[in-house]
Amino acid sequence: MTLSTDLWVANQDLAQACLKHPFVQGIADGTLKPAKFANYIGQDAFFLEAFARAYSIAAAKATDWQGFTTFHALADGVLAELKLHKNYATQWKVDLRTVEPETATRRYTDFLLATAWSSDIGVTAAAMSPCMRLYAFLGQQLAHNGIPNHQYADWIRTYSSADFQPLTQQLASLVEHYAAASSSLYSTYRYAMSCELDFFQAVWAK
Repeated sequence: MTLSTDLWVANQDLAQACLKHPFVQGIADGTLKPAKFANYIGQDAFFLEAFARAYSIAAAKATDWQGFTTFHALADGVLAELKLHKNYATQWKVDLRTVEPETATRRYTDFLLATAWSSDIGVTAAAMSPCMRLYAFLGQQLAHNGIPNHQYADWIRTYSSADFQPLTQQLASLVEHYAAASSSLYSTYRYAMSCELDFFQAVWAK
């Protein structure tokens, strides 16, 4: 078993908790209140901006060209995702310029940026990996019986698509290449996974 797979398997309790969370299940069956999804769009856009910055910091710290170009390619993927969020924002009447990060959002972004600045790129890749792996997992699970026909279908389509999977695999390859198994690496990964669950809870409870 690869390190990235072992990290994912070790945190299946949190992955399943995210899948079963009422926010995600509301997206799955289309019953999520539009106001909650609109709040999610704003918070996730703020998060993704920090995510892109963390990729760029890691790219600058990479000592080899492969790492540099892969981190930059992943940052480009986040920028493409942000364009999708801008379309969502227009659709759901969210002014992204006025979004104030909630506590759970800020805690997650502060953690990622602090890790990117202070840790080596293997640890940074591990800290960022749960987001990508989790969303691919959620997209695939929600699309398991086909893309539903409701207002959140595009979200499910995006994260279950073949275009999203290579980004997840690229990040996993960075974990394999640069990270070394340690208790601190596992705790870093688990903290990021717990931040994902807290994020869903925060936008659900708003």
